[in-house]
Amino acid sequence: MVRIFPDSASVSRARKPAVFGLLLWPILLGAQTPTQISGILERLDRLEKENQALTEEVKALRAKLEGPEPDAAAPVPTGGSTAAEAPLEEQVRVQDRRIEEQAQSKVEASQRFPIRVTGMALFNAYENSRQSSGSEYPVTASTPGQAAAGATLRQTILGLDYRGPTAVWGATVHGSVYMDFFPTANNGALRMRTASIEMEWKSSSILVGLEKPIFNPREPSSLAQVGVSPMTGAGNLWLWLPQIRLEHDVSFTRSTGLRAQAGVVETREASPYTGSAAGTLAPARPGLEGRFEFFHNFDDERQVEIAPGFHTSQTHFAGLSVPSSLFSLDWSANPWRRFEFSGAFYAGQNVAPLGNGYGQGFGVRYGELYTVDSRGGWAQLTIHTAPRLDFHLFSGQQDDQNSDLAAGRIGKNLMFGGNLYYRLAPNVILALEATQLRTLYIAQGVRINNHYDLALAYLF
Repeated sequence: MVRIFPDSASVSRARKPAVFGLLLWPILLGAQTPTQISGILERLDRLEKENQALTEEVKALRAKLEGPEPDAAAPVPTGGSTAAEAPLEEQVRVQDRRIEEQAQSKVEASQRFPIRVTGMALFNAYENSRQSSGSEYPVTASTPGQAAAGATLRQTILGLDYRGPTAVWGATVHGSVYMDFFPTANNGALRMRTASIEMEWKSSSILVGLEKPIFNPREPSSLAQVGVSPMTGAGNLWLWLPQIRLEHDVSFTRSTGLRAQAGVVETREASPYTGSAAGTLAPARPGLEGRFEFFHNFDDERQVEIAPGFHTSQTHFAGLSVPSSLFSLDWSANPWRRFEFSGAFYAGQNVAPLGNGYGQGFGVRYGELYTVDSRGGWAQLTIHTAPRLDFHLFSGQQDDQNSDLAAGRIGKNLMFGGNLYYRLAPNVILALEATQLRTLYIAQGVRINNHYDLALAYLF
């Protein structure tokens, strides 16, 4: 039977021939031949099939217009529209605001490559016992005087980090400059700390700049002693030296490899003498340094690193030469996520050009120069007790050969102590530190200074 949909005009027009044919069916049966009747039946069958197809099309069009029926199990969105659903004009306005904010906040060099301002605003409140000689954080204990306390912002660090937009000889170029306000011979004006320009390839790099010695890159963690490197004079040879450094990485496996570093540094010579004798010292000399770090990564957070190194140079004094040569070994290991053990050790002669804090690397005996043998180092245990709380326990010393020293010189300088870091926010650190410094003077005994420090650092 043929069905009629009077609500659809297109369907009705298509079905009119079929209805008309049904009404004339009795007449056709009596007036036509069998062949004619067969042709009529075929046409009627074809019209019925076309009618059925039109019916399905109408249903499909209605389904598209009305949309899918709501799914009771599907969650109903309660928030705003997504970025794709937002009107085009609104998306354009949002992008314009973001571009304006970036233009206001970015720092750009004259050559239009980006520069990032970084550093740390650091406040320190401190107290020393009677053997500090008035220093904020003494590197040796001195003769007894008055206890001293105070506060300072002079260890604040300002830095610029830059990266070139294009490659040079296939290498990316980047570098940094860091300064502070720590009091030195220039009466506390802005002081250069470190600076570097580095060209880096896939597995090699070249660096020129002012950095820590190549053979001794590590240092303890402290927000109390920042103007000079922590453990200065007590096992950490830290002086920032002009240098040219080459580095190459070799992979043995996916998680094990070697990082080889070598370069030329300019030493900062120090004399144990004062007056006219000190003026005969060449203030700077070239030196050769190297370091070879073997590393193994257990995963993204746990690794072991150990690196032997060396330094060699010549000190010129009063027309004579005396060698400065050292062997070093530094390490860092955290096979357990909550614990990290790091440190450094050295042994050699004439360590004064690298920053022992009191410049007694050589002496004159019977008109000839001789070197002062020295050994020392430091170690630190870091305990990650909570996501925001870290403890650092450390100790270090420098032990010079007593037989090479005159009365009143420093035979041993020992420091031990600890601090805690608590992150008030991801970039705000509150730190408490307590240390004791014990300095042994030849034929004069031991002097002791206690130091207490409260630090608040804002990293930017």
